[in-house]
Amino acid sequence: MSTARSTTPWLAELRALLGPGGYLDQPDELEPFLGDWRHLYRGSTPMVALPATTAEVAGVVRVCAEHRVPIVPHGGNTSYCGGATPRESGVELVLGLRRLNRIRELDVDNYSVTAEAGCVLARLQAASEEAGRYFPMSLGSEGSCTIGGNLSTNAGGTAVLRYGMMRDLVLGLEVVLPDGRVLDQLRSLRKDNTGYDLKQLFIGAEGSLGVITAACLKLFPRPAAYATAIAGLRSVADAVTLLGRLRDAVGDAVVTFELIPAGAMELVARHVEAVQLPFEAAPPCSVLMELALPAPDSDLATRLEALLEQALLSGLLTDAVIADSLARRDNLWKLRESIPEAQTREGASLKHDISLPTSALPGFMTDAAPLVDSIIPGARLIAYGHLGDGNLHFNVSPPVGMEATAFLERGPALKRAVHDLVASRGGSFSAEHGIGRLKVGELERYENPVALSLMRQLKQSLDPLGIMNPGKVLA
Repeated sequence: MSTARSTTPWLAELRALLGPGGYLDQPDELEPFLGDWRHLYRGSTPMVALPATTAEVAGVVRVCAEHRVPIVPHGGNTSYCGGATPRESGVELVLGLRRLNRIRELDVDNYSVTAEAGCVLARLQAASEEAGRYFPMSLGSEGSCTIGGNLSTNAGGTAVLRYGMMRDLVLGLEVVLPDGRVLDQLRSLRKDNTGYDLKQLFIGAEGSLGVITAACLKLFPRPAAYATAIAGLRSVADAVTLLGRLRDAVGDAVVTFELIPAGAMELVARHVEAVQLPFEAAPPCSVLMELALPAPDSDLATRLEALLEQALLSGLLTDAVIADSLARRDNLWKLRESIPEAQTREGASLKHDISLPTSALPGFMTDAAPLVDSIIPGARLIAYGHLGDGNLHFNVSPPVGMEATAFLERGPALKRAVHDLVASRGGSFSAEHGIGRLKVGELERYENPVALSLMRQLKQSLDPLGIMNPGKVLA
């Protein structure tokens, strides 16, 4: 770090504002904040500010606004799209929120919890559980991702079918605006029609409109009865049919409905020893399903078993296994959660986070498989994930024996073809991973021009200096 940069006036002001322990500026301290989780980007910064209160966040933002210093909010650094990584210029301040980690209030009777942006998701889940309540957001990264990041990317996860995306779980927000003012709307009301719903502007905005510092979130009754199973099927179309029958039979008790194709199951078998596969041979596709109710119900598993037996007799399923113990339930979840790890161990992959109406997924998959093969002959399609809400992680592994460099060179062509196909079916190229830096060009290409114009007007209105996470979401 250069002496000139370290003595820049705004840096001195921030050191004075935050005090000892309130910032990092040594190369070894900065290192963890310079790269993203997927190693797509590596930037530079002269300082990581670590405010401990909303007032300190507001002070940092005011200093940066005065000196026109760009700000990159940083949570658990689990973004798939580089949304929390500074750019290479070295002039951006990283605003770390890990010290804003308090649970301010947990209101059991109101089924709500108020937590700060740096609170780790798993900690919020545990606190809710201890109070006899349930916070349903569940992600593979829940041990390190933070509430602020979940809100800023409008996180999804495995329970969206029942509980919705992160924006559906929000009652109120506290946000530091780009000029340092604090928007305090931490109300825990279910009904509040006092003008525009301003909180929704900041959910999914990835810190480009302001810094979320706290949120009031919905809690739910803690599930007391579970029924978990995995079913083998011949096609995605059959999986969609099964989902419809399941929802018709038990309604909102269906929490999870996850697609696991044969290729994903085979990768887990190859690379993750701790997982026991449920079938002797992987069916063309499988679905992991889970039902839950807030009251003990000894009939829940019986009802699921009867429905699956009927589906087997009708030929809709090829096989099914019900988890008759906690250990077997945990094993089925381990199978699902190990897919990203197994694909990483297998080597290079090209990832797409797409969504369509659930009814459109069978036709999409029918056309998408030959499309992938036409661009990368012999490529292995691993399309898995949240079938229940229409979101698939449409990932592609190279043909056996193909060098990673040659494979990755086909990435742009594959991305364009897949995203064009998704768009033609009324879908989205970004279901739950956000835009960040990675997908700015895709937003420019696919978003409705009027919507894109409104986004730019909002950005200009709230952040006229353009200091909030520049280069992310909007070009």
